[in-house]
Amino acid sequence: MQGSAEITLAEAARQAGVSTGTLRRWGEAGVIPDYRGRWTRAAAAHAQIVARLREQGHTLEDIKRAGEDGRLAFGYVDELFPPRSGTYTLAQVAAETGLEEALIERLWRALGFPSWMLDHLGEEDVEALRYMAAVLEAGFPLVAFLQVLHVYGQALRQLADAEARLFRLYVHEPLIRDNVPSVEMAEELGDLIQELLPQTTPLMVYLHRNFLRHFVEQDVIANMESELGDEETLGQLRVAIAFADLVGFVRFTAEEGEQEAVDLVETFVDSIADSLPRSARVVKNIGDGVMIVGNDPVALTDWAIGFQEGFERRSRPRVAVHFGHTLYRDGDYFGGNVNLAARVVARAQAGEVLVTDPVVGAVGPRTDLVFEPLGDVQLKGFSDATALYLARAP
Repeated sequence: MQGSAEITLAEAARQAGVSTGTLRRWGEAGVIPDYRGRWTRAAAAHAQIVARLREQGHTLEDIKRAGEDGRLAFGYVDELFPPRSGTYTLAQVAAETGLEEALIERLWRALGFPSWMLDHLGEEDVEALRYMAAVLEAGFPLVAFLQVLHVYGQALRQLADAEARLFRLYVHEPLIRDNVPSVEMAEELGDLIQELLPQTTPLMVYLHRNFLRHFVEQDVIANMESELGDEETLGQLRVAIAFADLVGFVRFTAEEGEQEAVDLVETFVDSIADSLPRSARVVKNIGDGVMIVGNDPVALTDWAIGFQEGFERRSRPRVAVHFGHTLYRDGDYFGGNVNLAARVVARAQAGEVLVTDPVVGAVGPRTDLVFEPLGDVQLKGFSDATALYLARAP
């Protein structure tokens, strides 16, 4: 591994962010498992983790014990990433990229990066900002680009979090249980990640291209089917909104245990994603339920009725479908119509599909769907009553 190359004590201290005296004391006290009278980048990476743990109040004895049994070995992979050079000021980057300093700060916040990084920008950061400048120069609207960056940041942060946690659960912890020596464990983890990292970028490009193609197609269809007289405000979309959740989930958890409950939710969400019409997708999970958005309220209602089959009575789903304008921001949907759909599902019983007037109007005079009027219902947070219907097959 590249981390086995020897470096000076001063270099190691600079990488770890501590004084040379502190680093030497940690090495002599056996807090750094990879320290054998010489400093390497792997040992300095471990020392950096020790410094962070010390800041959080952990004792050297606890840290030493954790290092000896391999619980800190995963941190060695830090050496596989390029170090932050921090040689550029914000003013220099603005001159390099042609972006105003205030705009760089807005782009940085949209990505979700901490503001302190703006005082220590490296060549990699400058290159990324050059890409952003090129996107804006090509004519992509700033308001849309800021939202795209926010979604990128959220999605990739969640991806990186999942990668790190799943790697720890299914690779790192089994090595600890097998009592693999900490230094050998660090080398195994580092070698494995070094082989995996080059594969992730082309895989993400492949996934992005395929998903983008799908959603572009769906938007083209939605534009063709939209009413010409129905003018939408910039940032608004008229969509079908559905909420689905499991009735009796709290009792199920108490009776069957958390693991069974998690398995049930995973099966529930997977079955939704696998069965949804092409024009709809799961926007987000909300506890034991999901929020779904689609272009076609008819297809979504058809799906909701058919979806009720196959669930145990004590944990059957309920679904609400509404149709109306929403505000689209950062990959999510907001507004009164979203809130209304969420309130409607709370009025449904297990196995029921409740819909609103706009959904019934969109369905039209079809004979393969029945809408049983439930009357005007006063929903929490809404001054006017809402007409609700129980949707079912004939």
